This record gives sequence, C-alpha cells and structure tokens, in this order.
Amino acid sequence: MNANTNFRMPARRFTATAAATVLAAGPMVLAGAGSAHASADHGRASAVVLRTGLDVSLLNKTVNVPLAVSLNEVRAPRSAERTALTARLDGVDGGQPFSVLRADVASAKATVSASGAEASTNLTHARIHVPGLPLLSLIEVGQVTSKATCEAGRKPAASATLLGGVTVLGKKVTLTVGGPTEVKVPGVGEVRIDFSKTRTTSRTAAASALELHVSVNPLKLNVADVEGTLTLGSVTCESPSAAPASAPASVSAPDIKPQGAPAKSGLAETGGTSTTPFVVGAAVVLLAAGGAAVALGRRHRS
Repeated sequence: MNANTNFRMPARRFTATAAATVLAAGPMVLAGAGSAHASADHGRASAVVLRTGLDVSLLNKTVNVPLAVSLNEVRAPRSAERTALTARLDGVDGGQPFSVLRADVASAKATVSASGAEASTNLTHARIHVPGLPLLSLIEVGQVTSKATCEAGRKPAASATLLGGVTVLGKKVTLTVGGPTEVKVPGVGEVRIDFSKTRTTSRTAAASALELHVSVNPLKLNVADVEGTLTLGSVTCESPSAAPASAPASVSAPDIKPQGAPAKSGLAETGGTSTTPFVVGAAVVLLAAGGAAVALGRRHRS
C-alpha cells in the first residue's frame, strides 16, 4: 500500500461518516414529535342493602351491645354482586343468634367500566327486627329499590322507589319524599323515617331508600333499650375522571440552506419536502469533505 492511499482512506472515511451523521439527523428530529397520554380513572361505586348503627342496652343497661350489621355490602372498581337474604347477630337474644333482617330478595350490585359507574339495591318483602321485640317487626316493606348512575360526560343521577305497603311497629304508614315520617307507639317506642334521600354533584351521586332513627324501649322496662340509626338501600357512585387532552411535543427542524443559495419562498413551489434541508446539508458536507481529500492528495504529491 502506497503513501497516497494512506491519506485518501481517512478522507473517504471522514466523508462517509459525515454524510451518515447528517442524513440520520433528519429522522431523529422528526421522531422527537409525539403525544403524552394519561390513563383515566374508571370511577367508583358502592351498594349495601342494610346497615345498622344501633346501641342496645340489656337488663337495665347492665349489658351494652353495639348492633353494627351490614348486609350485602359491595364496592367497585371491581364489579360485584351479593344476594344474601338474612342478617344475623349473635349473643343478643339470650345468647342465641338474632335475625335482624329477613327478605325474599336482598341484592346489591356495583359495576364500573370506562363509560361510567353504577350501583343499585333491591329489597323485597323484608322484615326487620331489633332486640326486645321478638314478635313485632320494627319495619316491614313490600319492595324498596335504590340506584345511582355516574356516566362519563353526563350529570350523575340518584333515585329510590318504594312499592307496596310499609308497616312500622305494627302500624301502616304512608311515606313521603318531602320530609320525615314519625311513628310513635305507646309502650313500645318511636321511629322517624326519611324516604328517598338523594344528593348529586358534578361527578358523584348517592341515595338512601330508607333511613330510620330508632328509639325503642318496650314498656319502659329497660329489658332492651335500642337507640340509633338503620339504613336500607344505600348506594353511591363517582364518574370516571376525564383523561387530560394529548399535548403534542413539537420540535422544530433547523433551517439548513446551502451557502450562497437564495432563499426560496416555500417548499411547495420547488417541489421540496420536509426532509429537503437535511439532503442539502448532506450534500454540502460531502462537497467539503471531497475538497479536503483532494487537497490532501495534492499536498502529498507535491
């Protein structure tokens, strides 16, 4: 291998490397433009057929037993459904299991998807008892349902319905949405009932079919003194959160022009494309590298 070849080879390598670098720069810059996406929350839902918060005092308040019972309570994001028909409490009625609720139908359902969240309950032919009243129902209902719906992009909604008769402490009553209904039975106790309590916001909804405030002390004997609240058909939901709008991250390509060339009014007039500046830049580098190689060769021959 002669001396001329030793000088020409580095020049050729420089030319090839420079051209590859400039041509590769175009795709890299264009690939920098993209979109940022954030995952959306699918929302939430919950439902429960029965929930109690009662304080039970037995035998002249010598024994205090909190009556905290939940029947068919379900929560989503993971959709679920439960249909148990009986809620029981142990150790109250002479140490024996005590049935708080019995029903022909008692279902709670909560579902969540990308389009929205929904919760519902259905209670049919239900009878609720509290300690101290083994033969008399606190309340009996024909059918009571509740539903909360939170669809994406729509206003949430909540509702409760009551079908059939309602009996409280042995008395038939008529419930109204406008305000509480109070039932007093001498020698037994009193119950205040709120029917179809609902509330909504821009993203949430909630409903309680029946809310009972209970005060029972049969014959004022303090054998069983029951105070507290009881809720039938409670549902809630929250609509999915909207994903933030995609924001493209734009990267402007450098304005590369050959030296001495007049500026063009637009690429569209010359038939150019968005990669034209990179091709022109590569040609300039190739010309410069070629000139350097020729100069080095002449200097060596001289």
